[in-house]
Amino acid sequence: MEPLTLHFVHERVNARFIPVGGREVVAGYGDVGVEYGAARDAVALHDASYREILRITGEDRASFLHGMVTQEVKNLPVGSATYAAFITVKGAMVGDARILKREDDLLLDLEPGLGAKVREFLDKYLISEDAELHDGTPDWGWLKLLGPRTAQVLAAALGGPVEPPAPLASRRVTLAGQDVWLLGTALPGGLSGVDVLVPRAGLEAVWTALVGAGAKPQGFDALELVRVEAGVPRYGQDMVDTTIPLEANLTNAISYNKGCYIGQEVIARATFRGQMNRKLAGLLLGEKDVAPGTELRRGEKKVGWVTSVVSSPVKGQRVALGYVHRDSLEPGTELTLGGEGAGTVTVAALPFTAS
Repeated sequence: MEPLTLHFVHERVNARFIPVGGREVVAGYGDVGVEYGAARDAVALHDASYREILRITGEDRASFLHGMVTQEVKNLPVGSATYAAFITVKGAMVGDARILKREDDLLLDLEPGLGAKVREFLDKYLISEDAELHDGTPDWGWLKLLGPRTAQVLAAALGGPVEPPAPLASRRVTLAGQDVWLLGTALPGGLSGVDVLVPRAGLEAVWTALVGAGAKPQGFDALELVRVEAGVPRYGQDMVDTTIPLEANLTNAISYNKGCYIGQEVIARATFRGQMNRKLAGLLLGEKDVAPGTELRRGEKKVGWVTSVVSSPVKGQRVALGYVHRDSLEPGTELTLGGEGAGTVTVAALPFTAS
């Protein structure tokens, strides 16, 4: 397991560690409710430096990547980011990435454990283009601010008023003596924040400054609560190498007027047809302890399966993400859990809301 750069910083405040994708992650600091509440009511700070970064350089970097992903890259303004999927010629996912376009390179922000897979996929198609692939993970790390007081924390850390960048827009600033990038973020349901891209050697200085400015450290468990309530799928948990992006509601990852890319024909056919056989949906579980992978049935017919499960403060019960057949997607539809005497669950709209 690849240890976090800030392992000893987290260890000093009694962090609990888990592996995700072969890399060390802080699961939490003792009270998941407090960490979740910080994101909802103040500002949470998550060490996301376990995520992997692939860097692409060369004159043809934008045009090459443009033909490899589902989203616009070539005409993406410098300083902006976009979210995209890598898919095979059959339309199945290789992975997903947030792509930051800088003046001299492209940075791909990837799930832990996905770097080698995505690099191998790109390498296979990199023939005569002037583009080079580099592992950026040893050089850079992400710190994630999330919550309504993000602007105030940044102002305190930077020593003056600051307007956080809009979602998928970036800005360079000097924070705790480090040259960092601020990248605006937003989740369905209204939560927003800023991800801070930090030179890895400066992670401790920036982390310390943000905590000193009022950010509350947040572990992976609390971040997963926020993610699932927002209805956002995560590759490796809700998406795998048989998932088609449209099944996972990744319309924000797809451009329909960018031109050709690997797997485009499958996406175009599915879009023209107007429906997928199954889609990611919300599920209300009550207090049932349901494991990811549990089968969903309607009568005698298997109609889907569960992927992510959390205890949701917003809904006051356990909720899940899962794939459900198109004939059973209507919110309010009751489904039966696989397994003897497992009971029923109810299909719900995403994101999960208090109403």
